[in-house]
Amino acid sequence: MPNIILAKKAGFCFGVKRAVDEALNCQKEKSKKIYTLGPLIHNKDVVSELEGKDIHSITMEDINMLQKDDVIVIRSHGVSKATIDLLKERHLDIVDASCPYVKHIHNIVQKYYEDGYQIVIIGDENHPEVIGINGWCNNSAIILNQGEVKTKLARKVCVVCQTTERQENFKRAINSIAEECKEFVVFNTICSATEERQKSAAELAGQVDIMIVVGDKTSSNTNKLYEICKNKCHKTFHIENHLELNKFFHKDIDISNMNIGITAGASTPDNVINEVISKLKGDVCNG
Repeated sequence: MPNIILAKKAGFCFGVKRAVDEALNCQKEKSKKIYTLGPLIHNKDVVSELEGKDIHSITMEDINMLQKDDVIVIRSHGVSKATIDLLKERHLDIVDASCPYVKHIHNIVQKYYEDGYQIVIIGDENHPEVIGINGWCNNSAIILNQGEVKTKLARKVCVVCQTTERQENFKRAINSIAEECKEFVVFNTICSATEERQKSAAELAGQVDIMIVVGDKTSSNTNKLYEICKNKCHKTFHIENHLELNKFFHKDIDISNMNIGITAGASTPDNVINEVISKLKGDVCNG
Protein backbone atom coordinates (compact mmCIF):
# COMPACT_ATOMS: atom_id res chain seq x y z
CA MET A 1 0.00 0.00 0.00
CA PRO A 2 1.34 3.46 -0.87
CA ASN A 3 2.25 5.99 1.78
CA ILE A 4 -0.41 8.67 1.34
CA ILE A 5 0.27 12.08 2.85
CA LEU A 6 -2.33 14.84 3.00
CA ALA A 7 -0.98 18.39 3.01
CA LYS A 8 -1.36 20.11 6.38
CA LYS A 9 -3.46 22.83 4.79
CA ALA A 10 -5.93 21.55 2.19
CA GLY A 11 -9.59 21.83 1.24
CA PHE A 12 -12.41 24.19 2.17
CA CYS A 13 -11.30 27.65 3.22
CA PHE A 14 -13.11 29.84 5.73
CA GLY A 15 -14.75 32.07 3.12
CA VAL A 16 -16.09 29.23 0.99
CA LYS A 17 -17.40 27.24 3.95
CA ARG A 18 -19.06 30.37 5.31
CA ALA A 19 -20.83 31.02 1.99
CA VAL A 20 -22.11 27.44 1.71
CA ASP A 21 -23.27 27.40 5.34
CA GLU A 22 -25.07 30.73 4.95
CA ALA A 23 -26.92 29.52 1.86
CA LEU A 24 -27.93 26.25 3.55
CA ASN A 25 -29.04 27.99 6.74
CA CYS A 26 -30.98 30.54 4.74
CA GLN A 27 -32.86 27.85 2.83
CA LYS A 28 -33.64 26.00 6.05
CA GLU A 29 -34.94 29.11 7.80
CA LYS A 30 -36.99 30.50 4.93
CA SER A 31 -38.14 27.17 3.41
CA LYS A 32 -38.17 28.67 -0.08
CA LYS A 33 -36.08 28.66 -3.23
CA ILE A 34 -32.75 30.43 -2.75
CA TYR A 35 -30.80 32.02 -5.58
CA THR A 36 -27.05 32.60 -5.76
CA LEU A 37 -25.50 35.17 -8.07
CA GLY A 38 -23.28 32.82 -10.05
CA PRO A 39 -22.16 29.38 -8.81
CA LEU A 40 -21.71 29.67 -5.05
CA ILE A 41 -18.28 28.05 -5.34
CA HIS A 42 -16.13 26.72 -8.17
CA ASN A 43 -17.03 23.08 -7.64
CA LYS A 44 -19.59 21.41 -9.91
CA ASP A 45 -20.32 18.57 -7.46
CA VAL A 46 -21.12 20.95 -4.60
CA VAL A 47 -23.22 23.21 -6.84
CA SER A 48 -25.20 20.14 -7.97
CA GLU A 49 -25.79 19.13 -4.35
CA LEU A 50 -27.00 22.64 -3.53
CA GLU A 51 -29.47 22.55 -6.43
CA GLY A 52 -30.90 19.38 -4.90
CA LYS A 53 -31.56 21.46 -1.79
CA ASP A 54 -33.37 24.21 -3.75
CA ILE A 55 -30.38 26.56 -3.92
CA HIS A 56 -29.97 27.65 -7.54
CA SER A 57 -27.30 29.60 -9.41
CA ILE A 58 -28.43 32.42 -11.69
CA THR A 59 -26.68 35.03 -13.83
CA MET A 60 -27.02 38.82 -13.88
CA GLU A 61 -29.29 38.42 -16.92
CA ASP A 62 -31.74 36.47 -14.75
CA ILE A 63 -32.10 39.20 -12.11
CA ASN A 64 -35.08 40.78 -13.87
CA MET A 65 -37.01 37.53 -13.49
CA LEU A 66 -36.84 37.68 -9.69
CA GLN A 67 -39.69 39.04 -7.61
CA LYS A 68 -39.64 41.41 -4.65
CA ASP A 69 -38.27 39.73 -1.49
CA ASP A 70 -36.78 36.79 -3.40
CA VAL A 71 -33.60 35.67 -1.64
CA ILE A 72 -30.30 36.25 -3.46
CA VAL A 73 -26.98 35.11 -1.98
CA ILE A 74 -23.79 36.93 -2.94
CA ARG A 75 -21.03 34.34 -3.18
CA SER A 76 -17.65 34.49 -1.47
CA HIS A 77 -16.01 36.15 -4.51
CA GLY A 78 -17.98 39.34 -3.85
CA VAL A 79 -19.56 41.69 -6.40
CA SER A 80 -19.27 45.28 -7.61
CA LYS A 81 -20.94 48.28 -5.99
CA ALA A 82 -23.17 48.63 -9.05
CA THR A 83 -24.40 45.07 -8.59
CA ILE A 84 -25.21 45.69 -4.92
CA ASP A 85 -27.13 48.83 -5.89
CA LEU A 86 -29.08 46.92 -8.56
CA LEU A 87 -30.10 44.18 -6.12
CA LYS A 88 -31.31 46.82 -3.67
CA GLU A 89 -33.29 48.59 -6.40
CA ARG A 90 -35.03 45.30 -7.15
CA HIS A 91 -35.99 45.03 -3.44
CA LEU A 92 -34.47 41.58 -3.14
CA ASP A 93 -33.64 39.90 0.16
CA ILE A 94 -29.82 40.11 -0.03
CA VAL A 95 -27.64 37.66 1.87
CA ASP A 96 -24.06 38.89 1.52
CA ALA A 97 -21.74 35.89 1.87
CA SER A 98 -18.74 37.76 0.43
CA CYS A 99 -15.50 36.61 2.02
CA PRO A 100 -14.45 39.18 4.66
CA TYR A 101 -10.98 39.29 3.09
CA VAL A 102 -12.56 40.26 -0.24
CA LYS A 103 -14.77 42.89 1.42
CA HIS A 104 -11.62 44.36 2.95
CA ILE A 105 -10.18 44.79 -0.55
CA HIS A 106 -13.40 46.51 -1.68
CA ASN A 107 -13.04 49.02 1.16
CA ILE A 108 -9.39 49.72 0.31
CA VAL A 109 -10.11 50.21 -3.38
CA GLN A 110 -13.11 52.47 -2.78
CA LYS A 111 -11.20 54.67 -0.30
CA TYR A 112 -8.08 55.15 -2.40
CA TYR A 113 -10.03 55.60 -5.63
CA GLU A 114 -12.03 58.39 -3.98
CA ASP A 115 -8.73 59.89 -2.77
CA GLY A 116 -7.50 60.17 -6.36
CA TYR A 117 -5.30 57.08 -6.64
CA GLN A 118 -5.13 54.92 -9.72
CA ILE A 119 -6.01 51.35 -8.71
CA VAL A 120 -3.88 48.40 -9.83
CA ILE A 121 -5.18 44.87 -9.26
CA ILE A 122 -2.80 41.93 -9.53
CA GLY A 123 -4.88 38.98 -10.68
CA ASP A 124 -6.97 37.40 -13.41
CA GLU A 125 -9.17 40.00 -15.12
CA ASN A 126 -11.79 37.33 -15.93
CA HIS A 127 -12.09 36.00 -12.38
CA PRO A 128 -15.32 37.06 -10.60
CA GLU A 129 -13.39 38.27 -7.56
CA VAL A 130 -11.29 40.66 -9.67
CA ILE A 131 -14.33 41.81 -11.64
CA GLY A 132 -16.05 42.60 -8.35
CA ILE A 133 -13.03 44.47 -6.95
CA ASN A 134 -12.75 46.54 -10.12
CA GLY A 135 -16.37 47.55 -9.63
CA TRP A 136 -15.42 49.53 -6.51
CA CYS A 137 -13.32 51.96 -8.56
CA ASN A 138 -15.81 52.42 -11.38
CA ASN A 139 -14.12 49.66 -13.43
CA SER A 140 -11.07 51.88 -13.96
CA ALA A 141 -8.38 49.59 -12.52
CA ILE A 142 -5.30 48.44 -14.37
CA ILE A 143 -5.23 44.66 -14.02
CA LEU A 144 -1.91 42.82 -14.10
CA ASN A 145 -2.16 39.11 -14.81
CA GLN A 146 1.44 38.26 -15.67
CA GLY A 147 2.96 40.65 -13.16
CA GLU A 148 4.39 43.16 -15.65
CA VAL A 149 3.27 46.76 -16.23
CA LYS A 150 2.58 47.38 -19.91
CA THR A 151 0.88 50.77 -19.65
CA LYS A 152 1.73 54.18 -18.22
CA LEU A 153 0.77 54.60 -14.57
CA ALA A 154 -0.66 57.67 -12.87
CA ARG A 155 1.34 59.71 -10.35
CA LYS A 156 -0.37 58.06 -7.37
CA VAL A 157 -1.09 54.33 -7.43
CA CYS A 158 -2.76 51.92 -5.00
CA VAL A 159 -2.00 48.22 -5.49
CA VAL A 160 -4.09 45.27 -4.28
CA CYS A 161 -4.22 41.67 -5.44
CA GLN A 162 -6.61 38.78 -5.89
CA THR A 163 -6.82 36.78 -2.66
CA THR A 164 -5.69 33.59 -4.41
CA GLU A 165 -2.74 35.14 -6.27
CA ARG A 166 0.68 33.50 -6.07
CA GLN A 167 3.28 35.32 -3.98
CA GLU A 168 5.78 35.06 -6.86
CA ASN A 169 3.44 36.92 -9.22
CA PHE A 170 2.70 39.53 -6.56
CA LYS A 171 6.39 40.23 -5.94
CA ARG A 172 7.16 40.37 -9.67
CA ALA A 173 4.34 42.85 -10.22
CA ILE A 174 5.48 45.10 -7.36
CA ASN A 175 9.02 45.18 -8.76
CA SER A 176 7.65 46.12 -12.17
CA ILE A 177 5.45 48.87 -10.70
CA ALA A 178 8.40 50.25 -8.70
CA GLU A 179 10.28 50.81 -11.97
CA GLU A 180 7.40 52.81 -13.44
CA CYS A 181 5.99 54.69 -10.46
CA LYS A 182 7.60 56.72 -7.67
CA GLU A 183 4.58 57.11 -5.38
CA PHE A 184 2.49 54.04 -4.66
CA VAL A 185 0.88 52.25 -1.74
CA VAL A 186 0.77 48.46 -1.67
CA PHE A 187 -1.58 46.09 0.12
CA ASN A 188 -0.66 42.41 0.01
CA THR A 189 -4.22 41.11 0.05
CA ILE A 190 -3.37 37.48 -0.63
CA CYS A 191 -5.47 35.50 1.83
CA SER A 192 -3.39 33.99 4.64
CA ALA A 193 -5.17 30.66 4.16
CA THR A 194 -4.25 30.70 0.47
CA GLU A 195 -0.62 31.43 1.30
CA GLU A 196 -0.53 28.64 3.87
CA ARG A 197 -2.17 26.20 1.45
CA GLN A 198 0.31 27.02 -1.31
CA LYS A 199 3.31 26.76 1.03
CA SER A 200 2.10 23.46 2.47
CA ALA A 201 1.50 22.03 -1.01
CA ALA A 202 4.93 23.11 -2.27
CA GLU A 203 6.71 21.57 0.71
CA LEU A 204 4.88 18.27 0.33
CA ALA A 205 5.31 18.12 -3.46
CA GLY A 206 9.07 18.33 -3.00
CA GLN A 207 9.05 15.23 -0.80
CA VAL A 208 6.87 12.73 -2.69
CA ASP A 209 6.98 10.54 -5.81
CA ILE A 210 3.52 11.58 -7.00
CA MET A 211 1.45 14.66 -6.13
CA ILE A 212 -2.32 14.81 -6.59
CA VAL A 213 -4.22 18.12 -6.60
CA VAL A 214 -7.96 17.73 -6.02
CA GLY A 215 -10.36 20.43 -7.15
CA ASP A 216 -12.59 21.75 -9.89
CA LYS A 217 -10.89 22.61 -13.18
CA THR A 218 -12.54 26.07 -13.07
CA SER A 219 -11.13 26.86 -9.62
CA SER A 220 -8.45 29.55 -9.80
CA ASN A 221 -6.78 28.63 -6.52
CA THR A 222 -6.76 24.92 -7.43
CA ASN A 223 -5.10 25.63 -10.76
CA LYS A 224 -2.46 27.71 -8.99
CA LEU A 225 -1.84 24.82 -6.57
CA TYR A 226 -1.31 22.55 -9.56
CA GLU A 227 1.26 24.95 -11.05
CA ILE A 228 3.10 25.21 -7.74
CA CYS A 229 3.17 21.44 -7.21
CA LYS A 230 4.18 20.74 -10.82
CA ASN A 231 7.28 22.89 -10.31
CA LYS A 232 8.28 20.70 -7.36
CA CYS A 233 7.13 17.28 -8.59
CA HIS A 234 6.89 16.53 -12.32
CA LYS A 235 4.44 13.68 -11.61
CA THR A 236 1.68 16.01 -10.46
CA PHE A 237 -1.90 15.29 -11.48
CA HIS A 238 -5.01 17.49 -11.23
CA ILE A 239 -8.27 15.63 -10.67
CA GLU A 240 -11.76 16.78 -9.73
CA ASN A 241 -12.73 13.65 -7.79
CA HIS A 242 -11.84 9.98 -7.23
CA LEU A 243 -13.47 8.94 -10.52
CA GLU A 244 -10.64 10.62 -12.45
CA LEU A 245 -7.86 8.63 -10.77
CA ASN A 246 -8.15 5.91 -13.40
CA LYS A 247 -6.96 8.40 -16.03
CA PHE A 248 -3.52 8.33 -14.43
CA PHE A 249 -3.35 5.05 -12.52
CA HIS A 250 -4.03 1.56 -13.84
CA LYS A 251 -3.01 -2.02 -13.09
CA ASP A 252 0.26 -1.71 -15.03
CA ILE A 253 1.49 1.00 -12.66
CA ASP A 254 2.74 -0.20 -9.28
CA ILE A 255 2.32 2.52 -6.67
CA SER A 256 2.42 0.21 -3.67
CA ASN A 257 5.79 1.49 -2.46
CA MET A 258 5.40 5.11 -3.48
CA ASN A 259 4.94 8.26 -1.41
CA ILE A 260 1.84 10.04 -2.71
CA GLY A 261 1.02 13.59 -1.65
CA ILE A 262 -2.46 15.09 -1.78
CA THR A 263 -3.62 18.68 -1.59
CA ALA A 264 -6.94 20.27 -2.49
CA GLY A 265 -8.35 23.63 -3.49
CA ALA A 266 -10.42 25.94 -1.32
CA SER A 267 -13.64 24.74 -2.96
CA THR A 268 -13.00 21.04 -2.38
CA PRO A 269 -15.03 19.52 0.50
CA ASP A 270 -13.53 16.96 2.87
CA ASN A 271 -15.67 14.08 1.60
CA VAL A 272 -14.21 14.46 -1.91
CA ILE A 273 -10.66 14.40 -0.51
CA ASN A 274 -11.45 11.33 1.61
CA GLU A 275 -12.91 9.51 -1.40
CA VAL A 276 -9.66 10.08 -3.30
CA ILE A 277 -7.61 8.72 -0.40
CA SER A 278 -9.87 5.66 -0.08
CA LYS A 279 -9.66 5.00 -3.81
CA LEU A 280 -5.85 5.17 -3.72
CA LYS A 281 -5.74 2.73 -0.82
CA GLY A 282 -8.26 0.39 -2.40
CA ASP A 283 -9.25 -0.02 -6.03
CA VAL A 284 -6.25 1.72 -7.60
CA CYS A 285 -3.74 -0.27 -5.60
CA ASN A 286 -5.56 -3.52 -6.26
CA GLY A 287 -5.76 -2.89 -9.98
